[in-house]
Amino acid sequence: MFVLLLVSLGPLALVGYYMLNLSKDVLKQAILTDQRTLAAGLTDNVHTYVMAFKTLLSETSREPELQSSDPARLQEALSHCMQLHAAFIEMSVINSSGNEIVRVGRFLKSPSLRNLSQDELFRSAVKDGQYMGSLERFQGQYPTLMIAVQLLNNATGRPGGVLAGKLNLNGLTSILKTGFPESSQSQAAIIAPDGFLIAHSDMSQVFRPDARLPREVLDILLNTSDREGSGEILMQDGTRVLGAFAEEKSLGWLVYIQQPITVAERATSVMVSKTLKAFGFVLVFALFLGYLVSLIIVQPIQALREAALKLSEGRFEDLPELKMPNDEIGDLAQTFSQMSDSLRIKTAELIAAGDELERLNRSLESRVEARTRELRAAQDELINKERLAAIGQMASVVGHEIRNPLAVINNSAYFIKTKLGAAGGVDPKIEKHIAIIESEIQQANGIISEILGFARTRELMPKPVSLNNYMEELLASYPFPQHVEVERQFAPENPRVNIDAEEMKQAVRNVLGNAVEVMPARGALTVSTRVNAEGLAVIGIKDTGPGIPPDVAEKIFAPFFTTKARGTGLGLAVVKKVLERHRGRVALESAPGAGTLFKLYIPVYKEAPPDSRRA
Repeated sequence: MFVLLLVSLGPLALVGYYMLNLSKDVLKQAILTDQRTLAAGLTDNVHTYVMAFKTLLSETSREPELQSSDPARLQEALSHCMQLHAAFIEMSVINSSGNEIVRVGRFLKSPSLRNLSQDELFRSAVKDGQYMGSLERFQGQYPTLMIAVQLLNNATGRPGGVLAGKLNLNGLTSILKTGFPESSQSQAAIIAPDGFLIAHSDMSQVFRPDARLPREVLDILLNTSDREGSGEILMQDGTRVLGAFAEEKSLGWLVYIQQPITVAERATSVMVSKTLKAFGFVLVFALFLGYLVSLIIVQPIQALREAALKLSEGRFEDLPELKMPNDEIGDLAQTFSQMSDSLRIKTAELIAAGDELERLNRSLESRVEARTRELRAAQDELINKERLAAIGQMASVVGHEIRNPLAVINNSAYFIKTKLGAAGGVDPKIEKHIAIIESEIQQANGIISEILGFARTRELMPKPVSLNNYMEELLASYPFPQHVEVERQFAPENPRVNIDAEEMKQAVRNVLGNAVEVMPARGALTVSTRVNAEGLAVIGIKDTGPGIPPDVAEKIFAPFFTTKARGTGLGLAVVKKVLERHRGRVALESAPGAGTLFKLYIPVYKEAPPDSRRA
């Protein structure tokens, strides 16, 4: 019964709680939207109010009386304008040099004339034709705004000075007070970008020397780059208000409107009260309904529960007898009985299937392991290919960019050497250093050649050649040092191979070069050819050097691996690459102190049988 009560009332309570919160949020958002719209509308009123007086000042500047240079006439014209427009509390005429000619004010008994040539008011009005700014509190109370326009000579159309007026902004406070009376609990204010309070719906807030909005409100308004916005603000006294603002674009002033959050909370309280009454009625009805349901449904369901517990323990033969009335509970009991019979059969089938599944899992694991090894090998090969492609792109750029300066250095060294020789002999030290430069240039060119040879992959151009003849020509052109003795052991059958002569030549010369380097003092080099039992031609190159340790032999064909003080580690990598491109392979036999034997395996070329149909 308790569970049924939770099931029936829980969702209702959750939905009610959610709807109350949602209604409160929606109501707050609606109030904020209205305030933001109202603030945007007030910016238009502010703009219209200020622009009307700027337009009035511009029209006054074109009056014939203001074209006179007579101070008495100018003073009379300004006094007349201030009588017609009470918002102006001070007006003045400034000549083209920046000196005031006339200054009239409502509260000025004997005004002194000022030099405003360096003042922003004068300079902006002359340059741009108008000026609006310089907010201040007149006599420490009334907010005022300085407005200035350019005086044009009606005859020549050229600037003849500036007409300035100090505008009382109390009219804006009157507009706000009318639109936001104290009874509405809403407040409105207009502030400058520096926080100067221009107008407020509460007049007592404006007529103070240090009049400003609360700090928490100013922190939000003055530290945002948005032109309008709204949100909830936590005040210093712990109260919360709903505030919205909009910016008047031409002046940069901000119109701010706030309303206590209690407005939204009062409406929400009414909704909560009505919802709780409805929920109490539903609770009483649900209790009564739950009691009836327990009498009709719970007891048969309890019997089904006991049977289900025994069924879950696998006690199929110990199930209680279930009553099957002619209703939904009876249908449920009959369905449960059929399910228990079916479950007994399925359990036996599952046990047999489990044994079979375990056997298949063991078989699948072995297959997955084999496939994983294949995928890992394929992945390694793909990574190697991508790496070689990247090296190829890098090698072509590096080879071009380095060989050009090397050629310039080599030519410069030759030129210096020639000039020194023509000058009557070369200092041995200079000659030694020039030789070092030439040697290093040759070494650098060799390194670039190795990198390019490893990175470039051109299309093979194979042709059949006699292996013994090919090797003989290659050995005859190789510059062996005098301390190395070369022995030839060529196969008598002189096998033919289908190879790219230039590419294979590079591979063989790399092996020969390594063999010569490991015999710096004296040694013997044996070069042999033969055909093995697999039908492959084998080029053997054996030296009498110190041999290669097993840990080095495992990595010797890897790109960029080298044990030399200077070198790229690409020589034997090129050998392996060339042999693989010829569908062959390279092998190594070595032991410390017993020399090293490199075997290059190449398929023997088999000529196609002649066409028997040809006559």
